[in-house]
Amino acid sequence: MDSITHTLFGLAIYGGVDKREMSKPMKRATLFTAVVGSHIPDIDVISQLWDTEGQYQMWHRGITHSLFMIPVWALLLIAVCYMIWGVKDRRLFYLGLLAVFIHNTSDIFNAWGTGYLEPFSSIRLTFGTIPIIDFVIWGILLIGFLYKKFNKTATHQVYHIVGAVIVLHVALQSFQGYVIYQQYEGVYEQHTLSASFVPWNFSVIGKNDKEVEIIETNLFGRENVAYVLESAPDTDLEKLFKKVPEAKTLYEWSPFVVIVDDDERIGVYDPRFYRNGQSFLFEYIEK
Repeated sequence: MDSITHTLFGLAIYGGVDKREMSKPMKRATLFTAVVGSHIPDIDVISQLWDTEGQYQMWHRGITHSLFMIPVWALLLIAVCYMIWGVKDRRLFYLGLLAVFIHNTSDIFNAWGTGYLEPFSSIRLTFGTIPIIDFVIWGILLIGFLYKKFNKTATHQVYHIVGAVIVLHVALQSFQGYVIYQQYEGVYEQHTLSASFVPWNFSVIGKNDKEVEIIETNLFGRENVAYVLESAPDTDLEKLFKKVPEAKTLYEWSPFVVIVDDDERIGVYDPRFYRNGQSFLFEYIEK
């Protein structure tokens, strides 16, 4: 998910805690744990500072987003809370677990995916059923915030309901995505899924030999072939990989790529992020 969504998740987690008998330091530590815990896996962005071999694409959302790192981050958060506010409370550990779990798990549902099982598996786990920016989730959170703000009798439990509604939304989206994905099983040699910003709409990206199709579809009868892309699978990519190591990383990271070999350039791009004639994940060299 995007940074705004993760921030909103953190604020909702904080809002869902009963703070009526908390001391001021404990409240501050709770806010810190909820919000920072909702962001801390993305600390891997600093790896760009020392990435000289084009590995950032593989590192981002890698080990820091692992299921097995969740208790490590939670322990780090409570240690910081103790050093700053002198607070020592096991509830902060559980809160940290929840915040980091929501971050790492929600990112699985995007097309980008995560290294959820690293270091025990290098598989990039991705469902592609929720867009990176989900305006439905924003809307659900906004309704909860406004209801709590203007209804003076509302308690922290409002955010428990908000969380349940978000889970229901993700479940409905993912069920539809799964059904659509299965419908194209056997149609293509390889295929993957990417959620649209419009709820209940998806793109199926399918590859057969040299041809990649991007189909916009849903469960209500829509099926539109938005793009037909030509790939050049016989292209020698060694020169590209040598000059642009990010291209090799993208080639290994993506479920499959479109290979470009024309009069102007040699390159590879991820068709899941193809919009308006180009993909923002495109690495190439000029001829």
